[in-house]
Formats: sequence, C-alpha cells, structure tokens
Amino acid sequence: MEPKEKRTKKIRKKLLHKYRLVVLNEETFEERFSFKLNRLNVFVFSIISAVLLIAITTFIIAFTPLREYIPGYSSTALKKKATELTYKTDSLKQVIEINEQYLSSIRKVLSGDIKTVNFNKDSVIEAAKIDISEINLSASKEDSILREKVAQEDKYNPLLSASEIGLVFFAPVKGTISEPYNPKAKHLAVDVVTVKDSPVKAAADGTVIFAGWTANTGNVIILEHSNNTITVYKHNASLNKSQGELVKGGEVIAVVGNTGELTTGPHLHFEIWREGYPVDPRDFIDFD
Repeated sequence: MEPKEKRTKKIRKKLLHKYRLVVLNEETFEERFSFKLNRLNVFVFSIISAVLLIAITTFIIAFTPLREYIPGYSSTALKKKATELTYKTDSLKQVIEINEQYLSSIRKVLSGDIKTVNFNKDSVIEAAKIDISEINLSASKEDSILREKVAQEDKYNPLLSASEIGLVFFAPVKGTISEPYNPKAKHLAVDVVTVKDSPVKAAADGTVIFAGWTANTGNVIILEHSNNTITVYKHNASLNKSQGELVKGGEVIAVVGNTGELTTGPHLHFEIWREGYPVDPRDFIDFD
C-alpha cells in the first residue's frame, strides 16, 4: 500500500508542481509578461481547446457556406440545380411516355390493329332517369335553326357555330357503302363509293393530328374531336389540311381518290374511334 500511495503522491506532485512561463525581450532580456502554470492546467487547457476547435469546425462545415471550399463538398447552388434538373428530367420522361402512347394509338388507328367493342350509341346520352312527362317535345327556335343547318350539309360549311350544340357528325361524303363496318373481318370502317375528286369534309369540328402518306392507305388525314373522338379519312387523292390545323365541321379537308395499295377504286375509307375503340360510323351518320 505504501509504494502505491507514494506513487500517487508523486504523480499529484508532478501535476500540481508550478512552473513559470516567462516571455523576455531578446536584446535586453527584459521580462515582458509571465504565466504561472502546472501540468494539470496545461492538460485541461489543451483538452478544452481541442473540444472548442472541433465544435467550431463542425459548426462551420454544417451551417455555413465555407464548407464549399473543403474538398469533397459540393456547392449549395450546384445541388439546387441538380435537384431542379432531376425534376425536369422526370417531367420530360412522363411527357415522352404520354407522347409515345399517343403515337402508338395513332399507329393502331392507321393499321387497324386493335380490339373492338360493341358500342351502343344510346350510351352517349345516358343520364339520370328523367320523367318523360316533364319534357317539352314541341319544336323550339333552336331546333328549327338546327334543321336549316342540317339541310345545308352538302355545302362546304354547313355549321358555322357547331360549338353551340356540341359534337354533331355530318357525312364526309355522300355515296353508296361498298363495304360496311365489320369487326370480325377487321374492317373497322365504312367504305363509301362516290364520284372521284369529290370533296371530303370534316365530320365535326376538330384538330388535324395526322396528315400524310402510308403505303397501304395512301393519303390519310386524322382529326381529333371533343369527347375523346377521332375520325380517320383514307385513300384520298390529295389533302387540303396539314397537321396541327383547326377545322370546322363540314370544311373540305381532302379530295376523294384511289391512293394506296389496299384500294380497288375511288372511295373514302372512313373510321370513327371513341375512347380508343372503333365504332360503326352508321350509328351516327347517314351516308345516303
């Protein structure tokens, strides 16, 4: 026990032994200032200084822009730009996917490679149950005006304001149906035989989403209408509209022809698509 106590006292004495740190003028040896120190004070001061230095360095790295000058740390502005570019890239990917799906749908319309469904035209106007006795069936002024406009169907612009009555189909051409709509035979249209070079009119107001040439169907023009409806006009001799143009119902968009490999004479191959599915145009249009 005694050697241990002696060793403890010796260590304590060394730690608490006082020293004087004196700063002298090198030329005159004049004492400038001095400090009384011991080993324990120096040790404690060193520990506290190290902790403060670590704390200050951590604060600078974590909360100040000075960390950008430390190798391995990127700038805040660069990170912000990278994040914005990531969001933009993701948005562009979504737009590209939507465009690819849209183009794929147009390709299916052009090739006719799509499943068919039975479509009931009455489902277009289905609504809540209505009491028939409450409906006024007498002819209105608007009805008379509409009948007059329908009577002008053979003119180039039978409807001057079709938007006031919604989506109404008019015959793109008048003639005889040589081949009807037949999903089993994958004929998703009606072929209307008419006089060559007759004007082909837009079935309703819409936008030209395709106007070009295909080997099988010749000059083709496709219109997009409201209510997710598309009309297709094939085998035209020439096209009067370009992609992106707006057209009115009854406006001349092409000329009846005999172009493409899948044709045996002048006629119009006409299709109507609703919600991505083909429907029988005769449910909506009288071609006679």
